[in-house]
Amino acid sequence: MTDDGVPCMLMRGGTSKGAYFLAGDLPGDPRERDDLLLRILGSPDPRQIDGIGGAHLLTSKVAVVSRSADPSADLDYLFLQVAVDEPAVSARQNCGNILAGVGPFGVERGLVEPGGERTGVRIRLVNTGGIATATFPTPGGLVDYRGGTAISGVPGTAAAVVLGFADTAGSTIGKLLPTGHETDVIDGIEVTCVDNGMPVVVAAAEDLGVTGYESHEELAADTALLERVQSLRLRAGELMGLGDVAGEPVPKTTLVAPPRDGGALCTRTFIPVRPHTAIGVLGAISVVTAALLRHGVAGRYARLPEGSRVDVEHATGHLQVEVELDLSTTPPTALRAASVRTARKLFDGTVYPREGNP
Repeated sequence: MTDDGVPCMLMRGGTSKGAYFLAGDLPGDPRERDDLLLRILGSPDPRQIDGIGGAHLLTSKVAVVSRSADPSADLDYLFLQVAVDEPAVSARQNCGNILAGVGPFGVERGLVEPGGERTGVRIRLVNTGGIATATFPTPGGLVDYRGGTAISGVPGTAAAVVLGFADTAGSTIGKLLPTGHETDVIDGIEVTCVDNGMPVVVAAAEDLGVTGYESHEELAADTALLERVQSLRLRAGELMGLGDVAGEPVPKTTLVAPPRDGGALCTRTFIPVRPHTAIGVLGAISVVTAALLRHGVAGRYARLPEGSRVDVEHATGHLQVEVELDLSTTPPTALRAASVRTARKLFDGTVYPREGNP
């Protein structure tokens, strides 16, 4: 950190956008770091007008990156969710979309050496301790963001970033099935609570009085539905061992319905109560995990393919993930997961935070 500003790279990762920092450029004390990030992003303010945040949870995200001391990883990645209209910063979850930019950022900052035409970077997810591998093009030793891969919810195309996850089961809570059951009943609604990279409460859309095909705007305008979603996740948080989650971004809630656009399952996700315009990578992995369970809620609506790649429909398109479970164990064992995202560097320079309180 300089006297006047902080080195920062703004990147789009998947369907999110965030500020990427080297850990050494931020204060080591978490409280001082979080205060600085609130001032950089412009929170609390619904427009984040005095900062670089995008006035939405999907664009108010931060990646803190450093070389890893863990011999099984090249980089450490701490994800921080910065609230928009309240002074809060949470490290309670991972973000698979922002993860897509971590490997390229590490190469850009000289933390890892490029490995030929494509570089594979092992990344430790500091929030939960899991390991992910990001593979992306580096012709000539430079990150190439150009490419022909399109992902739903993002205009244009960019180079593919392949994300592989070796161990995401119970990454936040410690159990793939945090309640110990494939189904639970909360507020009279049958749900599946799962944590395979992201704690998610899965419920049938029809059980909450909607079709599951509503637009993002229609869901956002349904205040009665949002109240039910909040009640559901608060109760689920307690059952999942997360305690009082009223001010926390997890668990997420995903409503499921039969597919209607050629996918395997239709979803509508809330983060944590505001409707998501798409679905997060790790959230999709958890929902597909729920669909693979023999007695889970999602499986009743899913049309699963023969292979491990599953097409998840969401409010603005599709997200394909791969999930493999061993259903012969009790509880089931997560074997692997993967997804393809894209990332692009938007800006690299110095960000100037607003002044702090005297």
